[in-house]
Amino acid sequence: MRKTTKLPINKRFRGYLPIVVDVETAGWNARRDALLEISAVILQRDNQGFWQRDETYFCHLVPFEGANLDQEALDFLGVDPYHPFRFAVSEAEGLETIFKPIRKALKKYGCSRAILVGHNPSFDLNFINAACYRTKIKTPFHWFSTFDTATLGGLVFGQTVLAKAVQAAGFNWDSAEAHSAIYDAERTADLFCAIVNLWDRGQK
Repeated sequence: MRKTTKLPINKRFRGYLPIVVDVETAGWNARRDALLEISAVILQRDNQGFWQRDETYFCHLVPFEGANLDQEALDFLGVDPYHPFRFAVSEAEGLETIFKPIRKALKKYGCSRAILVGHNPSFDLNFINAACYRTKIKTPFHWFSTFDTATLGGLVFGQTVLAKAVQAAGFNWDSAEAHSAIYDAERTADLFCAIVNLWDRGQK
């Protein structure tokens, strides 16, 4: 068994910093449907080189002007987009809230760009890219490259469903908390870190 790799963070993934993201939306079309929640988890490494969660950032978002709100999606999430207690902010404010600590982490670790980690991440990245286009805010993420924990979970644990992959990795799963951006992002981060740590220790 090889020792855990202690490559600097900015050398581990070609200069990219993995940031775990989950979004909740009012539909499937990134250009048409509202982006309602976004959460991002910044990762770190401990003194032994093991990856783990560091900080989580989250925003409720106000649907952009003219956004489609699919009622079936809203019912599934249990969300009223205009409820005052959501304390939602505009897409522009929400993106800046999420992107600011990511940019800080990029500078801290000397990474060239963030790379989005997600479960079926093209969905999350498409919604972020669409929101950046609407708000004219520059994204810290690579425009199309991602790490997919559905694929990695299937490879390592034989499970592609998030709940099953998370449990196969040794973590608890609370169905009552699922389908919120914070919960799903943090469980996805735990899964990704477990997979990378296993790989780095040679336990494939």
